Amino acid sequence: MSLSEIERRLHAAEEKAGRTRGSTTLIAVSKVQPDARVAAILEQGHRTFGENRVQEAAGKWPAFRETYSEIDLHLIGPLQTNKARQAMELAQSIHTLDRPKLASTIARLAQEMGSCPDLFVQVNTGEEPQKAGVLPSDADAFVAEAIAMDLPVKGLMCIPPVDEEPSLHFALLRKIAERTGLSGLSMGMSGDFERAVALGATHVRVGSAIFGERTTSG
Repeated sequence: MSLSEIERRLHAAEEKAGRTRGSTTLIAVSKVQPDARVAAILEQGHRTFGENRVQEAAGKWPAFRETYSEIDLHLIGPLQTNKARQAMELAQSIHTLDRPKLASTIARLAQEMGSCPDLFVQVNTGEEPQKAGVLPSDADAFVAEAIAMDLPVKGLMCIPPVDEEPSLHFALLRKIAERTGLSGLSMGMSGDFERAVALGATHVRVGSAIFGERTTSG
């Protein structure tokens, strides 16, 4: 599937939901993709990308930024505290704020650096023990705690369980966002982004549908 086809489907989903065209940001998830595939999407004018790992992002995006302007990089994978500074230097948004220690580390670094990426709190809507994210019952308090640290919390993010209807999780995330006064909703991937748009997603994370299947595991 092509970038233009995904964009067409995204705009159709926005129209069907009665939303403004372009109100949903398409994050092209470029993790583990060959540079040639990423460059091909950049050549088409797309500038918003997502990476899972700080190390991979560091090896890829500084070089691309020498050639292509206005790249908007989103970190969408788990973030270790010892990689926080590098992540903040590389990314314009971090979608995986998920614990107090990481929040306090980012707050301290933001003071030192004088800037901070936009932040999304990851919510473990399926309450899966193997998955990162704050539990739904803890989300309100954690959002308040992060905001009290002067962190730029813009919204929430979730990754629904693979064997459950994602719309239920998207609706839950939206409800938590409404309670906490947040407008950003990072939800929806290649197989379900249209359902996410219908439920108010402001950011969808689409990888394989744009780039094709990854060539290595990860």
